[in-house]
Amino acid sequence: MTFTNEQTERYSRHTVLREIGAEGQEKLLDSRVLIIGAGGLGSSAAMYLTAAGVGTIGIADADEVELSNLQRQILHSTDDLGKAKVESARETMNRLNPDVTVNTYRTCAAAGNIMDLIAGYDFIIDGTDNFTAKFLINDACVMAEKPFSHAGILGFEGQLMTYVPGEGPCYRCVFGAPPPEGAVPTGRQAGVVGAMPGVIGSLQAMEAIKYITGAGELLTGYLLTYNALKMEFRKIKLPADTSGCAVCGDSPTITELTDCER
Repeated sequence: MTFTNEQTERYSRHTVLREIGAEGQEKLLDSRVLIIGAGGLGSSAAMYLTAAGVGTIGIADADEVELSNLQRQILHSTDDLGKAKVESARETMNRLNPDVTVNTYRTCAAAGNIMDLIAGYDFIIDGTDNFTAKFLINDACVMAEKPFSHAGILGFEGQLMTYVPGEGPCYRCVFGAPPPEGAVPTGRQAGVVGAMPGVIGSLQAMEAIKYITGAGELLTGYLLTYNALKMEFRKIKLPADTSGCAVCGDSPTITELTDCER
């Protein structure tokens, strides 16, 4: 493709990178990424993917903007209170980069719609904040053979991993099944420092960019953890044997999607 003068200037810091270059920027402009959740993680991922020139970005979220969101959800502002998060997100993203097409889905990801949501997208970002959704996204992406980035945050800690079909363990390989209800506090109960989703969500955007352009090494086969109080990252190698996994193993026992935790 031929870049316009504006695109040449806008993406100049990408195109001078040997690992991306003009070819990589073309791949970004031709790519499609779906972000499930327009909260803290989704906000940061969306902003950087928009700035990077990912051509089509989908945003799925059923909620409206609340005052307590604004401490960390940078897609939204005080003027957006009461507005659907997906609409607030679209407006912010369009202001940042008119090259990007923003598809909005004002819905929660559920067993009945997730396969339709992820269809047609090259990479999925899990920006949700509950275990039911995280396991559902994992199982759907495994079944549909879609790469995705998982992340979770709480307090001053965060974690992320990347799944690529056939190249490493999935989220269920690592965590098995959702914990019992109430065993793990929610962000509403335990809190989360406002900058934490900025750190982890930006890393999710980086994984998507690397996957699309082919630059560097993905977190496939690894879990990256971050402790902000200690300013400490740990990259943990995950077990390579996925044969016994209930969804991506040799003899899967989970062959259909459900909204129930199990």
